[in-house]
Amino acid sequence: MSVSLAHTDTTDYSASALMATFEIHDEDLVRLKDQVFLVTGAASGIGLGTVKLLLEKDAYVVAGDLSEMPLQHDRLTFVNTNVTSWADLSSIFKVAKTKYGKIDHVFANAGISGRTTYLDEQVDENGDLLEPNHLVYDINLKGAVNTCALAIHHMRRQGAGGSIVLTASASSFQRFRAVDYTTAKHGVLGFMRGITPLLQPSIPIRVNCIAPSWTTTGLVPEGFIEKTTGVGTQTPNVVARSVAILMADAGRNGQLIYSVEGKYSEAEGTLLKAAADIVGDVNEDVVMAKLLQAMSGYGVSAEQEGS
Repeated sequence: MSVSLAHTDTTDYSASALMATFEIHDEDLVRLKDQVFLVTGAASGIGLGTVKLLLEKDAYVVAGDLSEMPLQHDRLTFVNTNVTSWADLSSIFKVAKTKYGKIDHVFANAGISGRTTYLDEQVDENGDLLEPNHLVYDINLKGAVNTCALAIHHMRRQGAGGSIVLTASASSFQRFRAVDYTTAKHGVLGFMRGITPLLQPSIPIRVNCIAPSWTTTGLVPEGFIEKTTGVGTQTPNVVARSVAILMADAGRNGQLIYSVEGKYSEAEGTLLKAAADIVGDVNEDVVMAKLLQAMSGYGVSAEQEGS
């Protein structure tokens, strides 16, 4: 599930309006064979669709979820996992590393739909406002970031490195009235943008995101989106292929694959170009070098500045 077009912004956000679409062929995914994958949020929706696709490609999968997996396979290992728990996340990585000796790819996918609008006020017995529900941030953002931190920890000790895919959303780059969900998904995309330049080429780990539009994952009633917005949905299997190509294609790094109605587009290049058109062509490395130099002149270290 991702973006709704049912709001007052009339901008055309269709794939064709943003960037050229591309196709994903079965032969593009042959490199997945015998590789080791760790998937969170694996028991339903996009996670389950991805697990099924990986198994079809003869991969090994370590799957984590709070719900039990609805399938069994000799190449599938299930670990009951709560992504809000660092101990649980550490455990599933240890299981994968102990069983297979490596982790080639990680799909940080666990997520839930919005829980608060920040307008529905809840008060205690004294009439004082209660703190809003932050579960969406804990699962969709913090859980994804912690999954990535563990993935980087393990992969940087492997000679071949690895790749990470995060479930962002079409709401990562446009308006959507599920406030906590949209905020978390903006954060997921922001994390990819921030971590990518810190890794390659010195650390051989690729990080990419998927940005699915409305997908039939059970978060909304079947047929509801088409009837209310006129936007067609897609199946989790369609989105799973966007995950798989980001893992299989070693040339993909720092990309955001937008999928809508079964069509795929690479959106990040277009989004960053639009940003450059606004702020100018700024060399990030030069800016950071000057910033660190300026901070040192005031006797402030990068660690102190970030505290």
